[in-house]
Amino acid sequence: MISTGSIRTVVGIIGNVISFGLFLSPLPTFVNIFKKKAVEQFSPVPYLATLLNCMMWVMYGLPFVHPNSVLVLTINGIGFFIEALYLLTFFIYSPRRLRLKVVGILAAELVFVGAVMGGVLGGAHTHHKRTEIVGILCVIFGTAMYASPLSIMKMVIETKSVEYMPFYLSLVSFLNGVCWTTYSLLRFDLYILIPNGLGALLAAVQLILYFIYYRTTPKDGAKQNVELPEVTPTNTPVPLSAVTVQN
Repeated sequence: MISTGSIRTVVGIIGNVISFGLFLSPLPTFVNIFKKKAVEQFSPVPYLATLLNCMMWVMYGLPFVHPNSVLVLTINGIGFFIEALYLLTFFIYSPRRLRLKVVGILAAELVFVGAVMGGVLGGAHTHHKRTEIVGILCVIFGTAMYASPLSIMKMVIETKSVEYMPFYLSLVSFLNGVCWTTYSLLRFDLYILIPNGLGALLAAVQLILYFIYYRTTPKDGAKQNVELPEVTPTNTPVPLSAVTVQN
């Protein structure tokens, strides 16, 4: 008989694959930035937010914080690397004022993560306490990122159009949330369950809205570019966190 641990590992690997795809979803945006040698109206905030989210989940997955969380550690480590590349590209092709903004926010994030790490290692001397402290912070950041599509959902309802809510991003986000929610239930982990359960629920609502309003969506509407911070798995990329429209 297959053990629960083995099933959980398989589910976690599937979650890694799906989350990796979500992390790569903004790639066309950055290819466009590279070709035009300009960031135009795109915002760095989604990628800075995702970078912070990844750093917190990497901390959560460390053996001295929450043992046996290799799959959480790997996908968020990969996500951190990808987001860092996005931000480097953004930094290279942005004007000086925007560069200073990126550097300032990034510095604040690094100071914050360093302070949390120092506090956890210096003040919490058990895995349980360290897991609790870092886990609560991960839930806060993960939930905030998963809640970001609410403005897009509001727009869909008001305009009766799904033009700026891509179906496949919503579908993959739903599968990602379901996968990591299942992972958290196979060996109960409340801190992974809360943000991913919420993410699966919100993505399901997006899918329902899509099927309600796709018939009333203009077929010749303006083009769209969708920026994802992608959340991360146990925190996963959150699609539709920022949408820019080009006329």
